[in-house]
Parts: sequence; structure tokens; C-alpha cells
Amino acid sequence: MEVEVWGQTDVGLKREINQDSILVDQKLGLYVVADGMGGHKGGEVASALAVETVRETFETQLSNNGKVTSRDLIVQSYRDASARIYHKSTMEQPDLKGMGTTMVLAYQRGNRMFFGNVGDSRAYLYRDGHLWQLTEDHSLVSEQVKAGIISEDDAEFMAGRNVITRSVGFEKEVEVDVLERDMHVGEMVLLCSDGLCGLISDQQIVEIIKKNKGADIVKKCVDEAKRAGGDDNISVIVLKVK
Repeated sequence: MEVEVWGQTDVGLKREINQDSILVDQKLGLYVVADGMGGHKGGEVASALAVETVRETFETQLSNNGKVTSRDLIVQSYRDASARIYHKSTMEQPDLKGMGTTMVLAYQRGNRMFFGNVGDSRAYLYRDGHLWQLTEDHSLVSEQVKAGIISEDDAEFMAGRNVITRSVGFEKEVEVDVLERDMHVGEMVLLCSDGLCGLISDQQIVEIIKKNKGADIVKKCVDEAKRAGGDDNISVIVLKVK
């Protein structure tokens, strides 16, 4: 399976620094969006460390053991990233204590795409004019909707919408959601931080994909998030199966 890929990260309009980090590595077939948290510097350090560690884990495991399963590889990469960030904030730089990051990734292996997720960055699937959220948000709002405490309509206006319940690096160990699916020609995957999906609707993303091609999809997503206020850093990666 051959894919085309485009990615962009942007500081947005309200933040002084970009605490998002992205990875586009077509050689590994690995694509990552991480959205850091933890003070002025902590988030930037956490997301960069997460992305760097994931790439290193994939490179090491694939070169040493070609038989490792994709699911195990994803789980190990998240564990390595969480342990490394936690050690950095507790042993090396205590002033960064409490830092962590969301992280969503897509990994292509053959004709299948594998996804890993912790936090509220998202992976979407676009097919035949429709968009589906593949990953589940690990957030206070999402958990309350799931438990039936509030409705999806109420969630949009709830205070504390950005409170996440699971992150990479806040604790030494982390549980990661892993899913997989066969991919087909023409399908697209969109990875993003909540700087995009927190500001524009899924339907707006659909319209952007319908009206644009290639790198213009990513650029228009960033532009629309800024038009909606640009309150947060914005990161988008789009993959299309050729």
C-alpha cells in the first residue's frame, strides 16, 4: 500500500510557544501528533520527547526483531515514551514535574493501518464524503458522556472540556488504546491535536477535504482553526491511500 502524506504544526494565535510536536516518517510508515502540557516549557519538552522516543523505539525494534507485532510495537513505544518523560520530570529536571502529553499515531504495515492513542488528540477516517472519529478521547467530558451523565450536546458547553484523564509521561506507566483496520484506495486518515478538532466541527473538516487536495487540506484546516479563534496550537497530518 502506498500513501501520500502532508503535515503541518502551527503555534496558533493565542500561545507564545508551540507545545505540539509531529512526526512524518514515510520510511518507517509512522505518523504522530503529540500535544504537550505542563507549564510554559514542560509541554514543549514532553511532546518532543514523546515523538523522539516513539521513533527510536520503532527503529530499534524493527531492526532487531522483524517479527514483533504492530500492536506490541505501539504499546512498547508508548511505555518507553511515558517512562522517559516521567524520569525527565522527576529525576533530571524537577521544575518540569507534572508535564505530559497526548499522543495519537498511525503506523502503516502492509495494507493495514494501526492506531495508538492516549489523550484527546484524534485520528479520523475519511471515506466517500463521510468522516468517522476512530479514536476515543480520554477526557473528563468524554467519560461523562460515555457514562450518560451529560449528553453530547451538553458536552460542547461544559466547563473543563480540555481536562484529560490519561496522558503520556504524567505517570511512569500508561495504558494505550490500539486499533487497526484494512485501508483501501482513496481513503484518508487525519491526525490532529485538539487545536483543530476543539475549534472546528467534523462537518467543517469534511467540507475542507471535499474542496481541497493534498497539502491544501492541511493548510485549510489550520487556517479555519485560526479563523475560529486559534486559541491553541494546531497540528494536522493527512494521509491518503493511493
